Amino acid sequence: MCAWFALTTGDYRGILAASQAGTEAAPSHGVAVQLAAQEAKGWARLGDRRQTEVALDRGRKLLEGMPYPENLDHHFVVDPAKFDFYAMDCYRLLGEDRFAENLAHEVIRSGTDFDGSERSPMRMAEARITLGVVAARQGDLDQAVNYGEWALKGDRQSLPSLLMVSRELAAIINRDFAAEPTGREYLDHLTALSRAN
Repeated sequence: MCAWFALTTGDYRGILAASQAGTEAAPSHGVAVQLAAQEAKGWARLGDRRQTEVALDRGRKLLEGMPYPENLDHHFVVDPAKFDFYAMDCYRLLGEDRFAENLAHEVIRSGTDFDGSERSPMRMAEARITLGVVAARQGDLDQAVNYGEWALKGDRQSLPSLLMVSRELAAIINRDFAAEPTGREYLDHLTALSRAN
């Protein structure tokens, strides 16, 4: 939990310290997979691609050596779909749009039931923001804002995490599309959400 709190408050070195301490305490436990992913997120936010890949590779190897989890709803259980979600976040931050976009589509596909209902609403929201970031980087403001607004409409929201990721999309919109009414509306919506929480 310390790694997650450090992530949502922008303490990226704190993510690394908490993840590494947790991994030393439980090196072969399932939570070590999640800690490797959190460490990768920290390195990605610091812009260190090599260390991000090292942490992701360690997490993947740990995950491959474990049986498929019985209870996917347990917060500290990591299955391949959850690991894809973590990797998506890292690749988005590193500007690896093709990897991030492919993983975002996989997160949405694996999180949608046969009847169209969605499991894991926060994963789905962050996947949509990832698709929005990719669209914004490609110059498609309408698509970027559509994904960004869709993400904000979800039911169960961890607002600190969602706002943190939404700020990445907001930064691109503010830099490239601040003069566009659609861009301004999205930025105003995020500002209002931030103030309300």
